[in-house]
Amino acid sequence: MKPQGTPTGLKLATTSKAVSASFNAALSAQGGSVPVWLILSSLKQSLWSTQLGLARSLGIEGPTLTRHLDNLERNGLVSRQRSETDRRAFRVELTDAGEAAYDRLLGAVIAFNQRLGSGLSRDDLRRLDEMLTRLADNVASERAAPG
Repeated sequence: MKPQGTPTGLKLATTSKAVSASFNAALSAQGGSVPVWLILSSLKQSLWSTQLGLARSLGIEGPTLTRHLDNLERNGLVSRQRSETDRRAFRVELTDAGEAAYDRLLGAVIAFNQRLGSGLSRDDLRRLDEMLTRLADNVASERAAPG
C-alpha cells in the first residue's frame, strides 16, 4: 500500500537538515559552529576534562576532536595541558576568551531555540520531545538487532 503524503522518515530528514543548517547559521553569525558549540558547552559544564573523555562524550573520533581543538587553541578559546598523572592524556580547559565565546554562542542558542519553538505551546513541545524520543527508540532497536 502506497503511503499517503510525505513519508515520516523523509519529512523528518528534510526538517532535520533545514533546522541544522539554520542552527549552524545562527552560531556562525556569532563566530561559531555546531562542533564549536558542542565542545565549548561540554567544557563549560565540566563534564569532561580530558581529550579522550571529551571525544567519547561527543561521539566523535579522537583525530576529529584534535583538529577542532587545534583550531580552538589557535583562536585562544581553549588550552590543553598534559595530565600530571598520565603523560599521554591532555586536560582541556576554556580560556577567558573561550568563556566569552561560550556566552555569545549561548545567546545565539537561546534565541534560535525560541525562534524554533515559536507558535508552539509548552504542551506541543513536550509532545514533540516525546515523539522524537519514540522515533529514535524505534530505529535504535533496529540498529541494535543483528543483521
